[in-house]
Amino acid sequence: MDLDPNAVRQRLLARRAALVDEDRLSEADRAPVTLDQESVGRLSRIDAMQVQAMALASQRRRAQERERIDAALKRIDSGEYGWCVTCGEEIAIARLDHAPEVPTCLECARGT
Repeated sequence: MDLDPNAVRQRLLARRAALVDEDRLSEADRAPVTLDQESVGRLSRIDAMQVQAMALASQRRRAQERERIDAALKRIDSGEYGWCVTCGEEIAIARLDHAPEVPTCLECARGT
C-alpha cells in the first residue's frame, strides 16, 4: 500500500467538512413549501417544490457519502484501509486515489 493513511484521512475529513457545508447552504431549499396563493403563483409553487425535492435528494446523497467516509476513517483506524471488505484483496491504488472512501475492489464492486 503506497497511500499515506494520514494524507487519506485529511482528504476524507476535508470532503466530509465540505459535505456538511453543502448541507448547511442548501437548508433553505429543503424547507417546506408554503401555500400562499397571493404572493406566489401556481407555477412558482411547483418550481419551489421541484427545488425542494432536488435539495432533499442531494441531502440524502451527501448523507450516504458521509457514511462511506466515516466507514473509511474507521478502516484507517483499524489498519484495514485499502483492503476489500468483501474478498479481502488489496484495492487498486488508482481506485483509492480516485475515490478514497470505496470499501471494495473493482471486481467485487462489479459483482463478479
